[in-house]
Amino acid sequence: MTLTIAEIKPLSDRILDNLEKVIVGKRPVLELTLACLLARGHLLIEDVPGVGKTMLARSLAQSLGCGFNRIQFTPDLLPGDLTGTSIFNQATRSFEFIPGPLISQVVLADEVNRATPKTQSALLEAMEEHQVTVDGAAHILPEPFMVIGTQNPIEYEGTFPLPEAQLDRFLLRLSLGYPGRQDEIAIMDRQQFRHPIETLEQAVSQAELLAMQETARSVFVSPAVKEYIVDIIGATRKNENIDLGASPRGSLGLYHAGQALAAVRGREFVLPDDIKALAEPVLAHRLVVNPAARLNNLTAAHLVRILLQTVPLPDYGLVHP
Repeated sequence: MTLTIAEIKPLSDRILDNLEKVIVGKRPVLELTLACLLARGHLLIEDVPGVGKTMLARSLAQSLGCGFNRIQFTPDLLPGDLTGTSIFNQATRSFEFIPGPLISQVVLADEVNRATPKTQSALLEAMEEHQVTVDGAAHILPEPFMVIGTQNPIEYEGTFPLPEAQLDRFLLRLSLGYPGRQDEIAIMDRQQFRHPIETLEQAVSQAELLAMQETARSVFVSPAVKEYIVDIIGATRKNENIDLGASPRGSLGLYHAGQALAAVRGREFVLPDDIKALAEPVLAHRLVVNPAARLNNLTAAHLVRILLQTVPLPDYGLVHP
């Protein structure tokens, strides 16, 4: 199945409208979530309990007709609990692979930083290689495949902070935040008798989704926008408050996420505004802020916003195909 870029917009709107039946008043976050999916990336949601992180993952899977598994990460979780295991079948006198919950299409890794580094490494292989290895045999994961990890930004007791290598595998880090006054009233009204997710219908087929992912990669990125991306990445490496700047994976993240966001917004080319909107979600979790800056309450997100003010914007007349 093939699609044109113009055909992605109505399909994207259909998915977003469907998600808004469950996640109220968060259209910009939902738009970035969909862009992450179309860019074939993984999403890290860092927020307090109860704001809808699990509901976002479930409603996304239902909207796409994809398989969904939720894995509660705990310190006693083992790699085999994620990937599956081989069991000897007495009848056939051979080992059979029993797939674990990680072998699905949309996987919610709830409180991902509560698992040990050994278990996190099994998740890392799946995110990067789109496969899991059990007893020396590789098992390919289905398409589409997306990991949505969650973290609680307040409670750190009993956690194992994600290493930079694994944080780097998440394309975007987002926060849902609390709903507005009227949105919270709407949430209560919608859940008076039952949760909207119980009646949520599929918005697009998996074939349409895979075609959307493929077509998004054909969105035009001008040399001027590519230079803008590289200038932003370079600024993170030169800033005196940042010990570790973004790697080339950060450049690729901005590039592909920019293509996907432009496609979601119905454009055949990437604007500098797309890159500006994505800079903080794509880059902030990849940066290591030095101790002196942290003492001054400078976060990576704050530093990215400062850098965007210093990097010159390209000429808008050079961004069209």
